[in-house]
Amino acid sequence: MALKIRMSRGGAKRRPFYRIVVADSRKPRDGRFIERLGTYDPMLDRDNPDRVKLNEERIKHWLSQGAQPSDRVARFLGAAKLAPIPSVPEQTKKNQPKAKAQERLREAEEANQAAEEAAKAAAEQAASEPEGDVAAEEQDGEPSKSTEGSAEEVVADSDERENKEE
Repeated sequence: MALKIRMSRGGAKRRPFYRIVVADSRKPRDGRFIERLGTYDPMLDRDNPDRVKLNEERIKHWLSQGAQPSDRVARFLGAAKLAPIPSVPEQTKKNQPKAKAQERLREAEEANQAAEEAAKAAAEQAASEPEGDVAAEEQDGEPSKSTEGSAEEVVADSDERENKEE
């Protein structure tokens, strides 16, 4: 008998709930099974401990008996360190993007990298400028205008400063 550890769907419409079961591979997905080994509730958060529940002892038993896990169940078992995590095959040459698409991706990466470098340079320059302004204010012995007056004056002063910088 070809044994599979797979998921059997339950629940309602748009509210799935799965039982992790051992079943004969020739039986229907939701049909008769040999033993229930756990549950999977995809509606719960990923970090919720009740999302995937496994009976580790019985899973080890059925794996030793030759039961083959389905792809999704194999990922659950890999996360629980009961079996090796299945490898994801790399893209083959046929599945890779075409030359024009790869060139566009390369150009986009270069543009992003140039934008990041420009942002870093602007941030460094902006970081060095306020230090000089604070030092000048301290030398004058007068507090800045932004600490005096109402909120309307502060907004007006900041607008004037932006216009001067442009």
